[in-house]
Amino acid sequence: MNIPEEVSRVPEELKKAGFEAYLVGGCVRDVLSGRKPKDWDVTTNAQPEKIERLFANTFYENDYGTVGIVNEDISDETLKVIEVTPYRIEGKYSDKRRPDTITFAKTLEDDLKRRDFTINAIALSIEKISGETHKFSIIDPHGGSIDLTKGIIRAVGKADERFKEDALRVLRAVRIATEMKFVLDKDTEAALIADGDLLGHISAERIRDEFVKILMSDMPADGLRLAHKLGILKYILPELEEGIGIEQNKAHAFDVWEHLLKTLQHSADKKWPLHIRLAAILHDISKPETRRKNPSTGEWTFYGHDVVGARKVRVILERLKFSHEIIDKVTRLVRWHMFFSDTETITLSAVRRLATNVGPENVWDLMNVRMCDRIGTGRPKESPYRLRKYQSMIEEALRSPLTVGMLKINGTDIMSICELKPGREIGYILHALLEEVLENPELNTKEYLENRANMLAKLPIDELKKIGEKAKLAREEEDEKIVEEIRKKYWVK
Repeated sequence: MNIPEEVSRVPEELKKAGFEAYLVGGCVRDVLSGRKPKDWDVTTNAQPEKIERLFANTFYENDYGTVGIVNEDISDETLKVIEVTPYRIEGKYSDKRRPDTITFAKTLEDDLKRRDFTINAIALSIEKISGETHKFSIIDPHGGSIDLTKGIIRAVGKADERFKEDALRVLRAVRIATEMKFVLDKDTEAALIADGDLLGHISAERIRDEFVKILMSDMPADGLRLAHKLGILKYILPELEEGIGIEQNKAHAFDVWEHLLKTLQHSADKKWPLHIRLAAILHDISKPETRRKNPSTGEWTFYGHDVVGARKVRVILERLKFSHEIIDKVTRLVRWHMFFSDTETITLSAVRRLATNVGPENVWDLMNVRMCDRIGTGRPKESPYRLRKYQSMIEEALRSPLTVGMLKINGTDIMSICELKPGREIGYILHALLEEVLENPELNTKEYLENRANMLAKLPIDELKKIGEKAKLAREEEDEKIVEEIRKKYWVK
């Protein structure tokens, strides 16, 4: 087993001081299944104040007895804090969220039996033999290692009791099953369905955190399908279920529900970040209420679903307590996801307006949402010619243009420095200066350009005109080359 030294040293130090100490919980589950743990937890019979005395850099700021042991100067975020918690027994959960009382227990077995699922109730003992050699042994009173091998999520003891203790476990079961591609034990599933309404006691923040973990898993669509099957999706994203059975027009092979799930899944397959995955699952969220049948063609229309959807998405994300940054970004992507137009007629100025509306920093994310949307319709290609052409036009529109505006001086400066009146000479001088700067960007300083402008202003007008027009033509040719390279990149004309 590969246990980092920053982790193994913690139970080793506790054992040296005469205490018991084990790795426990999700980190053991992940290690045994060959996954990289997202955090590391240790359980011990040492009390918090005794834990703190053994380690140089700690913090203790909670009611659960958990002491954080800090590893400084380490880049791996999962190793920066190792949490150590005394064995404990928890009292009743009156609010279905947290125990009324916590009592430190005497044995590891007492601690393990309070945990949620068998695969999270496995303890791992580490014994240092010599140097970097360790001996590992598993303490598994609830059969978690067998369930881990079989791919089963099973509650510790009676599932109904576990879910009534902390209702979030209902959603956590779905999340872990999604992340690990496991199935629910029959008794656990039955209790989950019976206790699903307990999620109504859980704060939006805790539900959001589990929802995000489902979205960021490899198979988020399966997770949301499972949540729907078990009757708990209404506590996460009830608006999504409104798309079930909402047929679309001929461009779509699926109803709104299935389309959104397939769009989300493609965003996960592409490993896109959270805001794109949120936009993928929410982009058509207002199709149900905007659907109308065209009396002439008999086709369904969804006019304005992007505008209505953006407002709805903001309400949803605010309800789930997402950050202002995420809310703004996702709302913009949903609002403008219907940007697609005929690339044979659309102009670069229209593309620039789109970039302004969605934000230049978001425009490529919008294209990624569009690719996922296309796959979600049942089409085989995510990037057809029209979409690649649009990508090319965006890059053309956003690139820094080769214009005299790049220079550190302008026409007004030249008139002042060279004592010239407005006229053609100013343009000739600017184009000549731009040509020099394009050849050598280091020349783009106010001092050099002022001196060079003075020299050019003293030339006869015919010679200055020749230099200026030649420079302008060279710049236009360079511009054309850049555009040609951009179009080659996307295989478009």
